[in-house]
Amino acid sequence: MTIASDFVAPRARPVQAWLLVWAAALGLVLGLFLLRDVLSWTVKYPADAVLPVADWIGAIMNWMKRNLTWLTRSVTAVLGVPLDFALDLLAKGFKFGHGAEAVVLPRLSWVGVCAAAFLAGRAYGGTRLGLLVGGCFLYIALFGKWTSAMLTLGLISIAVPFCILTGLFVGIWAWRRPWAEKLIVAPSLDLMQTIPTFAYLIPMLLLFGNSPVSAMMATAIFATPPMVRATMLGLSRVPSEIGDFSEMAGCTARQKLWRVLLPSARPTLMVGVNQVIMLALNMVIIASMIGAGGLGYDVLLALRALKVGEAMEAGLAIVALAIALDRLSQAMSRRHAEGRVHGDVEASLWQRYPNLTLALVLLGVTTLLSLYVPALASVPKAITFTTAPAWKSAVTFITVNFFDVIEAFRVTLILYVLNPVRAFCEGFPWLGAVFLLALAGWQLGGSRLAILVAALTAFCAATGLWEKTMATVYLCGISAFIACLIGIPLGLAAARSDRFERLITPVIDTLQVLPSFCFIIPVVMLFRVGDVSAMIATVAFAVVPAIRYTNHGIRQVPPALIEAAKVSGCTKRQTFWRVQLPLALPEIMLGINQTILMALAMIIICAMIGTRDLGQEVFIALSKADSGRGIVAGLAIAFIGIVADRLFGAWTAKARAKLG
Repeated sequence: MTIASDFVAPRARPVQAWLLVWAAALGLVLGLFLLRDVLSWTVKYPADAVLPVADWIGAIMNWMKRNLTWLTRSVTAVLGVPLDFALDLLAKGFKFGHGAEAVVLPRLSWVGVCAAAFLAGRAYGGTRLGLLVGGCFLYIALFGKWTSAMLTLGLISIAVPFCILTGLFVGIWAWRRPWAEKLIVAPSLDLMQTIPTFAYLIPMLLLFGNSPVSAMMATAIFATPPMVRATMLGLSRVPSEIGDFSEMAGCTARQKLWRVLLPSARPTLMVGVNQVIMLALNMVIIASMIGAGGLGYDVLLALRALKVGEAMEAGLAIVALAIALDRLSQAMSRRHAEGRVHGDVEASLWQRYPNLTLALVLLGVTTLLSLYVPALASVPKAITFTTAPAWKSAVTFITVNFFDVIEAFRVTLILYVLNPVRAFCEGFPWLGAVFLLALAGWQLGGSRLAILVAALTAFCAATGLWEKTMATVYLCGISAFIACLIGIPLGLAAARSDRFERLITPVIDTLQVLPSFCFIIPVVMLFRVGDVSAMIATVAFAVVPAIRYTNHGIRQVPPALIEAAKVSGCTKRQTFWRVQLPLALPEIMLGINQTILMALAMIIICAMIGTRDLGQEVFIALSKADSGRGIVAGLAIAFIGIVADRLFGAWTAKARAKLG
C-alpha cells in the first residue's frame, strides 16, 4: 500500500497544481470583467488601436488588379478553353460561325448520359449501383433540372482532374521533403480548409471577373487539400519492405515512385479522390454567386425570392447528383483497392471494357439522332413534372396548423438560450479570452501552442472584429454542443447494436452527401431567417462526425481487452464504461473536433439567412467586392477553426499518450 501511494502521489500533484492555476486565471478574468468601467480596454478592444489590415490587403489586391490584369485575363482565356468545351458538350451545344450560316452541333443527349451513368455504375458496383446512379440522373431530367445539373457537372469535370493532379504532385513533394510539409504545406492546408467558402470568391471575383472560370478556380483551390493529405498519408503507409524490394529489383527513384509506391497507395488515394469530388460539388454550388450558374444558382434565386418549392426541387437535384457521384467514386475506390484488372491486355477494347464501349456507342448514337429527334436533345416538357406546389402546400399546412408550437419553440430558444449565451460571449473580455486560450495551449502543448493560440486570437481583436468573432463563437459553440449531445449517444448506441448501426448508417450517409444549401431550405421554411434556423441547420450538418467517430472508436477497441475484462469478472456495463469508453475517448474527441470545424463552416454559409457574425461580414464584402474586408473576416474565421483544431488535437494526443 505504501508503494502504491508513493506511485500515485507524483501523478496527482500536477493535476492539483493546474486546478489552482485555472482557478486563479478564472478569478483574474472575472476581476477584469468586474472592473470593465475602469479597465475598459481589456474588455473591448480600443478603436484607436485597431490595425488597418483590411486596408493593407485591399491596397495589395487593387495593385494586383491594376498591374496583373494581363496575367489574370490570360489565365482566364487558357482555362476557359477546356471549361467551355465541357459546358458546350454537356449543357449548351457547339456553335460555329455567326448568323444564319452558323452550324450548331447538339450537346450530349440526356438519354445517352443517363444510360452511360447506368453502365458506369454497373461496371464498378453491379446492377444495383447502376440503377441507383442512372436513376439519379433520370430523376434530375424528369424534374426539369437537366441543363442546370449539366452546367454544374461540366464545372466539376474540369475542376476535379485539376485538383487531383495538383494535390498528387504537392503531396509527393511534401512526402519527399518533410521540412516543406511542416513549414509550408501543412499550414497552407490548414488555412485552405478553415477559410470559409465565401472568402474564396472575393479575390477570384476581383482578379478573374464574374465568370465560370472564376468559379472553377475557387472550386479547385477549395477542393485540393484532401488530395494532398491523402497522397501524403497513402505514401507514408506503404510498407518500407515494398520500397526496399523495388530498389533491389533495380528501379530508379522515378520508377519506384510511379510504378510501386503510388499503386500501393491507390486505396488511400481513391478516398482522396472521393473527398475532392464531394468538396468540389459543394463549392460549385456556392460559386454560383460569381458566375458558375447551374443548380446552385437556381437555389440562390429561389431563396432570394422566397420560392420554397423551387428551392427544394433544385436542392433535391443537388442531392441526387451528389449521391450519384459519391456512390460511383466509392465503388471505384473499392474496385481499385481489390486490385481487379480488365482482362487480357491483348483482347479487344470491347472485351476489356464492355460497359465503356457500350456507353460511348450509346452517347454517340443518341446524340446524332437528337439532330432529327428533338426529344433526345432536350427533355420534353410533357414528361417532366414539378413538386413545387406540393412543397409550398406542405409548408403552408405546417405553418398554419403548428404555428403556435413552432413559434413558442423558436421564441423560447431565443429568449432563454441563444440571447443569454450571445450576451455572455460578446461581453467576454478580449484580453481574458487571449489569456485563457494561451493557458490552455500551454497546458496541452507547451509554449509554442500557447503563443500560436494567443496570436491568432489577438488577431481577431486587433482587426476590430472581436464582437463579430464572439458572435460566431457563440452560435458555432451552441450548435456543436447540441450536435455532440445528439451524435455521441447515437454513436454509442450504434456501437453497441449492429441492428441500430444498420438503421442509422443510411441516414448519416445521406446527411454527409447533402450540400450545405440543402440543410438551409427546409429549416427556413419552418423557422424563418435568423439564429434559430442557422443553429438547427448547423446541428443537422455537423452531427455526422460525432456519430461516426464515436461508433468507430468503440468498435476499434481490441477484442483481447474486452475478453480480458470479461475474464476479470466485469459485467457488460462495466466493460463498456471502464474499458471501451476510456479507450475510445481519443476517437470521440477527434469527432468533437471535426464537429466543431463542420459547425463553423456551416455557420458561415448561414450568413445568407440573417446571422450577424463574421459570415455576414464576408457576405457583405462579397456583395461590395471589398477584398480587404472579406479576406480579413475570412482569416478571422480560419483562425477560430485553427485554434479549435490545435487545442483539440493536442488534447487528443495527450489522451492517446495517457492510454499508451
